[in-house]
Amino acid sequence: MLKVQGEGGSASPGAAVLLLDWFELDQELILVLERPVPSTDLLRYMKGGYLEEQEAKMIMQQVIKAITDIHSKGVLHRDIKPENILIETGSDVPRVRIIDFGCGCLLQNGEHHQFSGTFRYCPPEWFNHQSYRAEPLNVWQVGVLAYCMLVGKHPFSTKKEIISKVPWIGRGLSPNCQEFVWSCLAKEPQERLPLDSLLAHPWLQ
Repeated sequence: MLKVQGEGGSASPGAAVLLLDWFELDQELILVLERPVPSTDLLRYMKGGYLEEQEAKMIMQQVIKAITDIHSKGVLHRDIKPENILIETGSDVPRVRIIDFGCGCLLQNGEHHQFSGTFRYCPPEWFNHQSYRAEPLNVWQVGVLAYCMLVGKHPFSTKKEIISKVPWIGRGLSPNCQEFVWSCLAKEPQERLPLDSLLAHPWLQ
């Protein structure tokens, strides 16, 4: 059982929500998490459309910082998607929090052989080999998220599309932006950008 409570915004922009307290009740674990007010998830924030490139870039920078921070604590989220990204709307610029660790697990240096997350954010190597590594998984999910923010729809709907489809991207987006998305959505995990180099990509400078 997961219980989300609390107010405030004491975490820095681009971070997971803070764990304020926790309780054990018989066979249930109750987690008390911060809830910045006012805030909304990214899916509602987008209002069914897409974001302008500059705003998408601002949010993406914070998402990558949050994922990197989560990794540094030995945790793999595994379900990075708009519904799990909270946007604090009470400041001049959007402030990002990562929420919902229900699909998360402890980070492994080697391959993971179980996947828990959202189908359309699943990487092609899982379908091809029933295994994946943490860093390429999250880079893939960053690419899918970036596409959703910039184009306003999901790049993949089926297993076949995830494995083989090269989704169209355009709408006047800058070359650096398009290259960032393609580099994250490379079908082979070893061809994706390393997680620790994402923030150094020209698009995010």
